[in-house]
Amino acid sequence: MVTPRPRSGTLPCVVGSLLLALAAGCGTVGPDHEAPTVEAPARWADRHGGDAVLAAPGDAAAALPADRWAVFGDAALARLQARALQANDDVRTAALHLLQSRVEESTVSAQRGVQVAARAGLARQRQSEDGAASRLVNAIGGPATPQLLKVLSAPFSLYQAGFDASWEPDLWGRVLRSEEAARAGTEAQRATLRQVQLGVAAEVARVYFSLRAAQRQRLLAEDEVQAAQELEGLLAAQQRQGLADASALIRQQAQLAGLRALLPQVQAQEAQALNRLTLLCGADPGALNDELAAARMAQPVAALPDLRLGLPADLARRRPDIAAAEARLHAATATIGIAMADLYPRVTLGANFGLESVGSTQFADWRSRQWSVGPSLALPLWDQGRRRATITLRELQQQEAAVAWQQAVLKAWHEVDDAIAGYLAETRREQEMAERTGSAEDEARLARARYAQGLTSYLPVLAATTALIEAQRDEVDGAARVRTALAALFKALGDDGPERLPGG
Repeated sequence: MVTPRPRSGTLPCVVGSLLLALAAGCGTVGPDHEAPTVEAPARWADRHGGDAVLAAPGDAAAALPADRWAVFGDAALARLQARALQANDDVRTAALHLLQSRVEESTVSAQRGVQVAARAGLARQRQSEDGAASRLVNAIGGPATPQLLKVLSAPFSLYQAGFDASWEPDLWGRVLRSEEAARAGTEAQRATLRQVQLGVAAEVARVYFSLRAAQRQRLLAEDEVQAAQELEGLLAAQQRQGLADASALIRQQAQLAGLRALLPQVQAQEAQALNRLTLLCGADPGALNDELAAARMAQPVAALPDLRLGLPADLARRRPDIAAAEARLHAATATIGIAMADLYPRVTLGANFGLESVGSTQFADWRSRQWSVGPSLALPLWDQGRRRATITLRELQQQEAAVAWQQAVLKAWHEVDDAIAGYLAETRREQEMAERTGSAEDEARLARARYAQGLTSYLPVLAATTALIEAQRDEVDGAARVRTALAALFKALGDDGPERLPGG
């Protein structure tokens, strides 16, 4: 039986029909990702551990301010945060990871298109006289003569040029799942960048408040040393006049030495905070000394806003770590489909065209052309269970990603509750410190009035001044702790704004 040769154009039709037949029963394999839901209470106080006094108030569901860091009313803090978000190395690294993920998306999507490659070659060759050529001559026309073998084995130049093209239809969704996983990876990196930016902004705020507290503590310590020196001089004068014994002067000298010993400690805290800020801003030590120099008078403390937390149901949307965990779960789910697609056949449609000739004179002739076109089929038969084991591994990795997401959600609730309790506790403590300072101010004014009227000596004035300075130092520390706690609360609540690439 003679098989008729297909007419021109028949082979492409056969190939197309084969691909359509395969695609008719094909589809995307593997599970589809379903976004997990977060069960949120109606009020923040419904998920609170500890004393109910430190639970969020019932009206705390008001919307968060658009620019939450502006509530501190500190232009220097805003400049530092903006600088850190542009120059911080952690932010820049996270931004580069995001850009890398976007490039990886492009490389995965490129698998959908036709792959084309050009080729060219020039080789100088010589055939063996005892090789396959002699066997072919013997098979065709009898024994090969030495003269014929010598001609066949003469060196020659082989010229080749052409191109190859191939395309693999995504019959089982392997490329589609790869693109899905790549997009989820990009979303994870985008959320990670937001998390790093939020963490850097909060850390800048924390260190900045520590710096300002250390600077004010240093100024107050210097004032306290000056008051102690005045008291020492007064006691020394009284001793010389026989109005006081040496014990009071000795006690005062010991107290003065202790106050002076505190100054280096406060100065070291100020230097460390400055260095930490310069590191966060990507600058060398000392670069911010002039900008953040301590003013002689303490800066007015901006009134803190009412506690506004937004709705509990919005927490999962605002927390970048939850978004990153969900994106990783999405990517892990997509990799299951990639592994399952390897169980099925892979069809590749290939074509090549080129020119080949011995010698350069005939290289451009049309008769030197060669071409081929047709599909190829790769069917997995036996691999010792490797592909099945890969699917099981991807399923276990998906379960791990689901647990990580649940852990991120649980951690978020705990962090918010801890931050709320810490902020409310520090606020109550600051109020008590403010009342103590007010009482010390009243006592100092009364002592100065009595001294001005000649009712007492100057000793009560110095003692009241020292007590006032101590109360002010505690109040400065309390104010810094409150603002640090509020910055921690802002960080715990997350940030639903878009990521901002450094320099963008």
